[in-house]
Amino acid sequence: MVTRMHFVECAGNSAPMFSNEPVQATVQALHGLVSNAEWTGVLLSTLLEETGIDPKAKWLLAEGADAGALHRSVPVKKALDDAMIALYQNGERIMPGNGYPMRLLLPGYQGNMNVKYVRRIKLLDQPAMSFYEAKTYSQILPDGKMWRFHFLQEVKSFITQPSFGQSLSGPGYYEISGVAYSGIGRISRVMVSADGGKSWGQAALQSPVLPQAFTRFRTSWRWDGQPVVLLSRAWDEGGNVQPTRAEFVAARGETQTPVRSPLAFPSQHYNSTTSWSIDSKGEIKHVYT
Repeated sequence: MVTRMHFVECAGNSAPMFSNEPVQATVQALHGLVSNAEWTGVLLSTLLEETGIDPKAKWLLAEGADAGALHRSVPVKKALDDAMIALYQNGERIMPGNGYPMRLLLPGYQGNMNVKYVRRIKLLDQPAMSFYEAKTYSQILPDGKMWRFHFLQEVKSFITQPSFGQSLSGPGYYEISGVAYSGIGRISRVMVSADGGKSWGQAALQSPVLPQAFTRFRTSWRWDGQPVVLLSRAWDEGGNVQPTRAEFVAARGETQTPVRSPLAFPSQHYNSTTSWSIDSKGEIKHVYT
């Protein structure tokens, strides 16, 4: 068995930010459909090497024993890379809600693909075209086309402190802190801006910086009591950079009417920057920059 630290993120995490107007909600409500844990189990590559693989196999079907028999298609290349049949989470047997007795772990891939209660893995020469690949997880683009088999959770960061729902007591020194992660690999850099993106300073990354895992970033900041806009932007070791709001909307679109609930899922795979405005009273709101 091996032990790895990885995040699991719902493809719908942060989806309320597709709204054409910023949703006023906490960082937990906007970005909370993600977790980071220590996983222990057997690499899927070890099991496939034991069984043997037909050279024609390019995909595998992973099926769960839940009521809906949730099943997803996974590239064999991913299965031979870092996929795991996880038996333990944070040092204890996986709890029923997390897929006991075992679940598939696909580091950096959308959460729905980390099939719980695994009962079958079948090698195929083509994708299985499950319900979740035919519609629900195919992202619709502004031109009406869609992305099929868009599995990776892309590079992302957000400031957790200070953020909406909190307030600053007055001018002085504060720590800006947040979380960054990428489905590609390690976070290589996080920049923080206190003027809406006009200028940037590099934040410190908390060790250890692990692949496909949460990385905490921190920087000190002196607030003079004037209105400001805070945001962060992350880079990963693959050279990918977190897009600005304008860049993201140009490529992926936004809603035509405002989203009122942080529980809404107008689309998937939202990863642009998150901006918090702080007024002269220290009150914090969610804004777009």
